[in-house]
Amino acid sequence: MAERESTVQFDREPLRFLDEAFPAGGDAVWLPGRQLCLSDPAASRAVLTNGEGLYEDHSDFFRTRQGTFGPRPVQVRIGREARALLRAHIDAHREELAESVRRALVPGSEWPDAGNWFMYRHLSRVLLGPGSPVRLRRTVEEVVERAVLAGARQRYSFLRRAVFRFRVERELVRAVEHRRKRGGAEPVDLLDVVVGAAGPEAPAEELAEVFLSCVFAIAGSLGFVLGWSLYLLGTNPHTEAEPAWVVREALRLWPVAWLLGARPAKNHEVAGVTVTPQDEVVVCPYAVQRHAKHWDEPATFRPERWASLKNPQAFIPFGWGPHTCPAALLSMELVEDVLRVITGDYRLLVVPHGTRPHVTAALAPPRFTLRLVPRLS
Repeated sequence: MAERESTVQFDREPLRFLDEAFPAGGDAVWLPGRQLCLSDPAASRAVLTNGEGLYEDHSDFFRTRQGTFGPRPVQVRIGREARALLRAHIDAHREELAESVRRALVPGSEWPDAGNWFMYRHLSRVLLGPGSPVRLRRTVEEVVERAVLAGARQRYSFLRRAVFRFRVERELVRAVEHRRKRGGAEPVDLLDVVVGAAGPEAPAEELAEVFLSCVFAIAGSLGFVLGWSLYLLGTNPHTEAEPAWVVREALRLWPVAWLLGARPAKNHEVAGVTVTPQDEVVVCPYAVQRHAKHWDEPATFRPERWASLKNPQAFIPFGWGPHTCPAALLSMELVEDVLRVITGDYRLLVVPHGTRPHVTAALAPPRFTLRLVPRLS
């Protein structure tokens, strides 16, 4: 790994820092706080797979304030049952997408917020079944409003955020305990899945956090992927690319989960650099998926490249290995379905209100206005 001075600081402009640091610094560069950031696809996959046990067990989706929620068989069961619920809902409501688009996005909408709300409302019955208390539903909607939307957290003071977190946790813990007492029935929503798979010994506070991960994945990640797909379509030359290609290219250029951390369990080398348990290794899908050795014109939006690409090894927007996002393929499929409705029924006009993405734990697109004009039949 070559040492180099960047003209920008990672804490202030992380993406620009990475653009300058790679490839000039090699395939691994140090970030503040003893974090080794990787851009090499093979090293990144090895870290995420953790086949040699070089890293502590980790999962971004199942991470809570108490550590990684587990054990692993419980994670697997939650993922399996969550996929089944999502699959059933997507299949049952596919014909409603055209009307949902018309109601929510025509003639115009403000993004990326519109994408977050669209995905949340389309999948709200998967998160919380029809019989859920109104207060619980309102609490989850507040989570979307105050914690999921791009820039939402910056609109509130630290004290107000702390009070809100306490109130949300209290409401969700109450809901977990109620579902436990009810017990027995087949899961009708993701809260049932989390509670039923975990068993009675799991702390209700941790189950509340796992359920919140479901909310962030559905309203946040899916909404942002849809937003990036539309933003790139509207700000680049006209393309006849298939929706599936557009979604994959959007995920390649702007992976919503752009940093994936792992803590070394012992001293070892990764990408030619020695790391210790006092360090953190950070896989960076943003850098991996723009690696010049693995992609032609890596910074260019070229969805047609996916006409021939099959499972490229330098494409890890949902992670890799055992902790890959449990509903990754279903998520892409749903975004593709929405994009197919929009591009098939409407001409779209994107009016950007900036070019800088919102960079927090997730990569959200810049704010833009989307105008949809019905195509003449």
